[in-house]
Amino acid sequence: MHIRATVAAVAGALALSALVVPAAQAADAPSGKAAFSSASADAETGTTASTLDVTFSNMKVNSGKNIVVGTTNVVSFPVTYTVTHAADLDTSSDNFATGPLIYHGSSIDTADNVFISDDPATCTAASSTVLNCKGVISIRPADGDLFNSDAGTWGAGALAVTSNGDEKMQGGLAGTKVQRYSKLTVNAGPEPVYKGKTITSTGKLSRANWEENVYRGYTNQPVKLQFRKAGTSTYTTVKTVYSDQYGNLKATATAQYDGYWRFSFAGTTTTPAVNATGDYVDVR
Repeated sequence: MHIRATVAAVAGALALSALVVPAAQAADAPSGKAAFSSASADAETGTTASTLDVTFSNMKVNSGKNIVVGTTNVVSFPVTYTVTHAADLDTSSDNFATGPLIYHGSSIDTADNVFISDDPATCTAASSTVLNCKGVISIRPADGDLFNSDAGTWGAGALAVTSNGDEKMQGGLAGTKVQRYSKLTVNAGPEPVYKGKTITSTGKLSRANWEENVYRGYTNQPVKLQFRKAGTSTYTTVKTVYSDQYGNLKATATAQYDGYWRFSFAGTTTTPAVNATGDYVDVR
């Protein structure tokens, strides 16, 4: 579930509540920002005050890995966390639901983009007051879920609701990065080439443009030209060049041995590292 709004997580809580509120009561369920009109944000903890006595902890997003999103494919990733609740709270599925979320911004209350699990998390009781929960969040770039400016660091949190309207939302539980999928190509030649002559490698560094759903060149980025001698397994950096205004790359080197040439990009906060597939050149 994707919501882009200042009070996005509020709508997410209501969506989860719809899953635990019986159909006959749905018309009486709170709606819009009014559902959290009595809530107040705690800037230090990232917690929104609520009537539901639960806390969230031990959150891990995507097993600690960055979330890399391209232009079309849906990206779904797990979020695990712990819910600690009052012993007398009924956490049966017809009364209680919880789900994870990630948000872009300094807090949930000021976030400009939020992703909430489509379905409530699956939880297992570890004790009479502790639940171990796992939810899945999905990002759909083809549906316009992301702006390019969303790339970078996101916060993570969770929410919980009961069938009688009690709710709790808490942020600042973890951090993750949502990155623009990157591509890198190389073509080395001429082929074959005589020893001592110049080999020219050309290629392109590009990354997902979420607003246009295409790949565009990543400009002015340092990219390493690397070589792996035939029969070995390790690439060695020959030099570093920069991508031009279209993401294009060009680098020259002296032919010495048969082997593979590639470009290697170390990545940035917004874009993951990527290596081009090595291009073999026969040296005579």
